[in-house]
Amino acid sequence: VQLQAFGGGLVQAGDFLRLSCAAFGRIFSHYAMGWFRLGPGKEREFVAAILWTGGRTLYADSVKGRLTISRDNANNTVYLQMSSLKAEDTAGYYCAVRTSSVFTTRGELYSYWGQGTQVTVSS
Repeated sequence: VQLQAFGGGLVQAGDFLRLSCAAFGRIFSHYAMGWFRLGPGKEREFVAAILWTGGRTLYADSVKGRLTISRDNANNTVYLQMSSLKAEDTAGYYCAVRTSSVFTTRGELYSYWGQGTQVTVSS
């Protein structure tokens, strides 16, 4: 499985942005897809995850109510809709695939990773 993330950019605080992650290869129905981020001087942080079938979701507390993960099964694409962006959301955003339907926030349990897309929020 190969992943390609895009949609990042430079925005103002309070703006919105939508990130996309296109998956190439076989995505099985029991897989989960997640978004992580790596901010300046910070450790990698779990953002959100979604089950490929059923669409059940999991969010980090820091983004609940502002970021929404969704998927388009027909096009093998996962989205991260970001609103009310804050300076602390500035980070490289990475999508990843977990070959299990058991949710986890641990990045080391995701098997495939995309190259990342940069989001910079100016205050």
